[in-house]
Amino acid sequence: MMPVFSSKALAGEHALITGATGGIGYETAKVLADMGASLTITGRNEEKLELLKEELQKTHPAIQVFHYKADIGLEQDRQQLVSHAERTLGPISLLVNNAGILGGGIVEELIQEEMEKVMHINYTSTVLLTQLVYRTMKSLQKGAVVNVASLSGLRGTYANTAYAASKFALIGFTHSFAVEAIRYGVRVNAVCPGFVDTKMGRQSLKKNAALRGQTFEEFLTNTEQNIPSGRITTPLEVAHTIAFLLTDAAANIIGESVKISGGHLLR
Repeated sequence: MMPVFSSKALAGEHALITGATGGIGYETAKVLADMGASLTITGRNEEKLELLKEELQKTHPAIQVFHYKADIGLEQDRQQLVSHAERTLGPISLLVNNAGILGGGIVEELIQEEMEKVMHINYTSTVLLTQLVYRTMKSLQKGAVVNVASLSGLRGTYANTAYAASKFALIGFTHSFAVEAIRYGVRVNAVCPGFVDTKMGRQSLKKNAALRGQTFEEFLTNTEQNIPSGRITTPLEVAHTIAFLLTDAAANIIGESVKISGGHLLR
C-alpha cells in the first residue's frame, strides 16, 4: 500500500473540489496536489480560482489543474462543470463536496427564502452534483466521495436551525448513499468540523458572539476554553482528514462522519 500522504498516493486520480476558493477547499486542493492528483477546482469567484490555479501550477508543475467558475446551485452550471472537467482531465474519480453557506437564526425569525437557500446549496445541490459524478464512478467501479458536513449536523445549537438542518440532511445522505455506492466500489464518507479558522468560520463565531452579547474575542476565548485541545481547528487539519478518506488507506471506512473538533463534543 502506498504511504498515505506520499507524492504518488493519488497519482492517476482526478479530483473535483467544490468551494475551492474557501479556506477548507483551498487547503484541500494543495494537499491533493501534494499527493499527485489531477484537480478540477470550482467556485463562484473567478479571480480566486485563477490565483489558486497559478499557485498550484507554480508549486506542482507536473500536476494538471483545471478551474471552472460555477454556482452549484444552478443545474446548467453543475452539468457544464462536470462535462468540461471530464472532457479536460478525464473521468472524475474523487469528489470533495465542500461548497456551503451559513444562514438562519432563531426559529421566530426564520425566513422561508433563506431556509430554502441554505438547504438548496448545502444539501440539494450537493446531492444533484454527486449524482452527475457518480454515473462515471459507477461505470468505473471505483471512486471516493467526501462530504464536508459539520458538528452542526450531529447536534443542535442555539439559533442554528436552518444550517443544522442542512448538515443533518447531508449526513443522512452520506449514510444512505454510502450503502448504495459501495456495491460499485465507491466509498462515501463525511467530515464534521467544529469551528474552523476560516473566513466562514469566523463569520459563524461573530454571529454566535453577537447572539450572546459578547465580543468576538470573548466568545472565541470561551469557546476554546471548552475545547479539550484548547483551540479551534485549522483548515489544513480538515484537508488532511479529507485527503486520508480519499486514499486506499481508508478502503474499509464507509459511511462515517468523522469529527474534527479538538474533542469539543466530549464536554
